[in-house]
Amino acid sequence: MSCSSCGTEGSAGCKNNGHCNSGGCNKLNVFDWLSNMDMPALHRFDVVEVRFKNGRKGFYRNDKKLDIVTGDAVVVDVPGGHHIGYVSLQGELVRLQMSKKGIKDDEEIKEIYRKASGKDLERWEEARNRESPVMFRTREIVQERKIEMKLTDVEFQADGTKATFFYSADDRVDFRELIKVMASEFRIRIEMRQISLREEAGRIGGIGVCGRELCCSTWLSDFKTVSTQAARYQNLSLNPSKLSGQCGRLKCCLNYELDTYMEALKDIPEVEQPLLTQRGEARLQKTDIFRKIMWFGYEDDNNWYSIGVKRVNEILELNKKGKKPATLADNKVEEVKMSSSSGNSDLEAMDKKYKSKGRNKKKSKNRNRKKKHFSRPSQKKES
Repeated sequence: MSCSSCGTEGSAGCKNNGHCNSGGCNKLNVFDWLSNMDMPALHRFDVVEVRFKNGRKGFYRNDKKLDIVTGDAVVVDVPGGHHIGYVSLQGELVRLQMSKKGIKDDEEIKEIYRKASGKDLERWEEARNRESPVMFRTREIVQERKIEMKLTDVEFQADGTKATFFYSADDRVDFRELIKVMASEFRIRIEMRQISLREEAGRIGGIGVCGRELCCSTWLSDFKTVSTQAARYQNLSLNPSKLSGQCGRLKCCLNYELDTYMEALKDIPEVEQPLLTQRGEARLQKTDIFRKIMWFGYEDDNNWYSIGVKRVNEILELNKKGKKPATLADNKVEEVKMSSSSGNSDLEAMDKKYKSKGRNKKKSKNRNRKKKHFSRPSQKKES
């Protein structure tokens, strides 16, 4: 038996045989931090959040005032039949979740029929056992007809009359012929639902490069666009293999610290041209955003010189006025006294170097001679 939330086959994990008490294998869990607070029965919010396969959630009204708790299996109203899900949240937190997702508390919210009985769960299990064979057969049909789409998952309703096929595709897909073949072969009503690559990765799950479970499969439900500009602001290497997630798109976590970097970049000047000094042109090599330090290097020098943001602004103002500082660190030119023999200073240094080497060689030769003179081999007398 597989888990009712993620669809994982086998008895691994929590080994609860499909009735997950932890919220569904850690997929989009919500902690009810108001569960210990007693609310008046008259003012209790009657809408309940229900979890379905792979973390999909919906909101349903408890008109019949059923005594349900988090984790109970309930039969809910769906278009053209009924379905079974597990209660994941109730109370005032449901009101907050609805306002966060922009769902109005009106008549469009479906109702909860009853708590799921043993027969309901058995029939639902029979419908779920058809999901894997139907998905594999549908993939064969898609390959035979050469349709450019990727089938990710299949979810059967508890009554076994309808199946929802989740797929991803780059372009628009014509399903008219495909649905006819599938309806005649499977004898069910079919709904095709397109999902993005990020949602597909969230339904499948996995481990990220950080060592933790994917954010899209544990807590992230609002997928925002991620651009390469976010990586540029954070001084990251524009390597697609490092910036892409398991979905093949840019990682969602690139947006997590983007606001902090944007705030820190306000004080750092934009250096589009090299800084002009009397020593030469200094080009920007590296920037430490949070320490407010910028490294510059000259064309004829392999070393990098670090200066603060304040000093960079001073040099930029001097360059605008047509002035050049002496170096990156100081505006004044250091005066160096030249001696009369300064023109031959290199030759004098060479002479001293080789004279010292000659003296060292003579000293070593004299030491070796003295050692040979005083050290005599020991001879043994033979009797």
